[in-house]
Amino acid sequence: MSSTLDKDAPSARWIAQMRAKYQVEREVDRALTRKLEKRSGPPHQPVSIEAMVAGLRAMISEQHPGDFRISNASWLGGGASKLQMGFSIDWSPDGGERRTDKMILRTDLAESLHATSRLREYQIVRALHGTLPTPRTYWVDDEGHHLPYPGLVYSFERGVAKPADAQAGVSGLGTKLPNDVRKQLEPQFIEHLAKLHTFEFADAELYAFDVPELGTQSSEWAVNWWDRVFEEDAEEEIPLVALASAWLHSNTPDTQHLSIVHGDYRVGNFLFDESTNQITAWLDWELSRIGDRHQDLAWSTSHAFAAYADDGKTLLVSGLVPEDEFFEAYEKASGLSVDLKTVHYYKVFNAYAMVAMTLGTAYRVARNGKSHQDILQAWLLGVGYLLLDNIRELIEEAG
Repeated sequence: MSSTLDKDAPSARWIAQMRAKYQVEREVDRALTRKLEKRSGPPHQPVSIEAMVAGLRAMISEQHPGDFRISNASWLGGGASKLQMGFSIDWSPDGGERRTDKMILRTDLAESLHATSRLREYQIVRALHGTLPTPRTYWVDDEGHHLPYPGLVYSFERGVAKPADAQAGVSGLGTKLPNDVRKQLEPQFIEHLAKLHTFEFADAELYAFDVPELGTQSSEWAVNWWDRVFEEDAEEEIPLVALASAWLHSNTPDTQHLSIVHGDYRVGNFLFDESTNQITAWLDWELSRIGDRHQDLAWSTSHAFAAYADDGKTLLVSGLVPEDEFFEAYEKASGLSVDLKTVHYYKVFNAYAMVAMTLGTAYRVARNGKSHQDILQAWLLGVGYLLLDNIRELIEEAG
């Protein structure tokens, strides 16, 4: 990395070099390029509810022909990488009977932990609705023409990410569920993942997603994505990051079956009804892509999201099920095999992507004040070094 390069005000020439250097999907390129082109702009400024509602009205008016009324707008807590607002809309969808629905507006920030596409998120959630419990999508402003930042609107879904008395860390890390809850969520968790990975996406309206060729292209695109993020956002070179990138490029597995990959499939990213313990919605699809199912399998089985059973010895995948039982049940539900060597590859990949997010993007976002979650972004820097050590261990295990 050049010491004279000002990444906080990247030149058009340097942006063009990044785009030429790393082959990624077109919409991924668009999101990353937009991030760089707007980086020299001001820090994140708090947006008033009134301004957000005004932009929301303009967006809906352009895409919905009927009259409507917005009320009860309020900010929603959480969200390390997106700004979210709940609201009610009184309207007549499709010219039908007038009713009031609760909805969520999910928007970007000046710059966030993930520079991703709201159009991709809108399309994937829309395509899977009815196959998996996902929110119903309504409108998208993928360029921020009306909203302060790009955003989409989807239905408000009832449920909780964890029981009120469950133990959990930041963003669902280390969630320990009561046994009765765990036993009811476990089969749903596996069944939904199997349905996701066997979903016939060819006829779905997913034009914001590029479909890789069978073979190594899926892995190469994925590694290039985070290679580019690290080079664009990190302040210094880290030899172990360069080693990990080289290892990933040298060991790309062949993908013989393409699946929709969630990218963040784990406890904490689904809601469930506490009275029935039925999963009501899968959330946070911003990292989804078409690729190798083993990426999700590696992510779900990450120790970061695991918890120990009551015996204090058995590690449970996403706090739900022992890993060998998880893989066995997944193979039975999906009809797809689990290649443990490929799972290991994607464990290295997932840790590498998280290093790019934490030691690259989180650092720059926090330093430049580009998010409403600067304290959390700064905290993630410490996690990055733990992830580096995890990468070292994983590569050593792979021989």
